[in-house]
Amino acid sequence: MCRNIKTLHNFKPPATDGEIRASALQFVRKLSGTARPSKQNEAAFAKAVEEVTHAAHHLLAALVSHAPPRDREVEAAKAKARSVERFGAARAS
Repeated sequence: MCRNIKTLHNFKPPATDGEIRASALQFVRKLSGTARPSKQNEAAFAKAVEEVTHAAHHLLAALVSHAPPRDREVEAAKAKARSVERFGAARAS
């Protein structure tokens, strides 16, 4: 799966429309194998993004969690720590 697609379920505040659409766009890009469709495929690409966005909204609304909502800043810090552990600290320029 594409690494740029982020988990959007069970956060406080909930995922925004923009975050859901960005995730859908990444998913469609991954499926199609292209970041920018040709003019001929532009309409199909845009329609797919809209349909995936719509489906993602429905999925997120239907999911139930008994865990407390996660904090975005805490999750971002954890991800950064995992990245440093995996790749090492960024070199100073």
